[in-house]
Amino acid sequence: MKLAVLIHEGPYNHEASDSAYNFINAAIEKGHEIRGIFFYHDGVYNVTKLMEPPQDDRHIANRWSELGAKGIDIVVCIAAAKRRGIVDDVLVDNVRISGLGQLTMMAIEADRMVTFGD
Repeated sequence: MKLAVLIHEGPYNHEASDSAYNFINAAIEKGHEIRGIFFYHDGVYNVTKLMEPPQDDRHIANRWSELGAKGIDIVVCIAAAKRRGIVDDVLVDNVRISGLGQLTMMAIEADRMVTFGD
């Protein structure tokens, strides 16, 4: 099954990012294809270099970058990013900025879209 994932919430203050990450890894393990991951609203904070968690905590941005390195298309909404002052320079590797048209394409090409966050 081809899946697209939409994440609305930021890291550390909501379980959406962790739940999405765990869901994606479980889906991959079961043989499903992740068509893309789209970060929208405060979800755009998940993939910035601006976070510096303690050594003993998970580094959410690095997790997403590692998934992107495996060939999964990870996209940040340009409008949501601009509203929050996020530009290409502050994004982790393997993540790109694009518009809502990219989310539409992910939804069209996927069998299911799964949303995390409010």
